[in-house]
Amino acid sequence: MCGRFTVRLTWEQIHGLLNIPPAKRDPAQRELDLNPRYNVAPSQKIPVVRLDPAGQRELVMLRWGLIPSWATDPKIGYKMINARAETVATAPSFRAAFKRRRCLIPTSGFYEWKKLEDDSKQPYLIQMRDGEPFSFAGLWERWDKGEEPIETCTIITGEPNSLVADLHNRMPVILDPADYDAWLTGSDPPALQKMLQPFPAQLMTAFPVSKRVNSVKNDDAELIERVRATAI
Repeated sequence: MCGRFTVRLTWEQIHGLLNIPPAKRDPAQRELDLNPRYNVAPSQKIPVVRLDPAGQRELVMLRWGLIPSWATDPKIGYKMINARAETVATAPSFRAAFKRRRCLIPTSGFYEWKKLEDDSKQPYLIQMRDGEPFSFAGLWERWDKGEEPIETCTIITGEPNSLVADLHNRMPVILDPADYDAWLTGSDPPALQKMLQPFPAQLMTAFPVSKRVNSVKNDDAELIERVRATAI
C-alpha cells in the first residue's frame, strides 16, 4: 500500500512536470501556494492534477481517501486511500472513477516500512535516483450527499519493482511522463490497464530514515534525511 508520502514541489516544478496552465491555479484554494510537506497522511488534502470540464489540466487540492459517489457515509474514505491496479477497473468503489475521473498525484517520494527480525519496522524513503519529482496514478470522485460536496482521491497501487519488493509487497503506480496525457484522456480500459506496471527499479533509490515519520504530527525536513538502518 501507500500510506505516507512527501510533496516538496514548488508551483514551477509542478507546472514543468505536468504542464498546468498558470490560469488553472484555483484562486479559491490558497493551499495551492504549496508549502513543503514531508509526511503527508490519509484524510489530508493533497495536490492533484485532473482535467476540467473543458479538457484542460488543472491543479486542485483534494482529500486523500476516496468516497464513492454512491456511499451513504463519508467515513468510508478512510478505507479507500489505495485502489488495487489488478481490480481498479471492476471494483464497485473505483470502476466509475477509473472510467471517467483519473488523475495525476505529484510527489517527491514515498515511505515504506521494512519489518525487521525483532518485529520492529524501519521506515525507508523511496524516490527517484536523480531526485526529480514524479506522479502517482490516481482517481478522484465527487460526493454530494452531505451538506457540502466533498472531492476526494485515491492512489493506485500494484506489484512492486525489485527495489521496493525488499521493503513491501505493494507499491504505488508511478506513471511514465510519456503516459500522462493518455492516462488523463484515454478511454480504452485495456490500454489504461497496461500503464499500471512497476516503475523501473534502476531509476529509483531507497534509504532508511528517522522513525519520527511514524507520527503524523512530525512534518519537517529531518524526516527525509538518511539515517543508519537498524540491524536486520
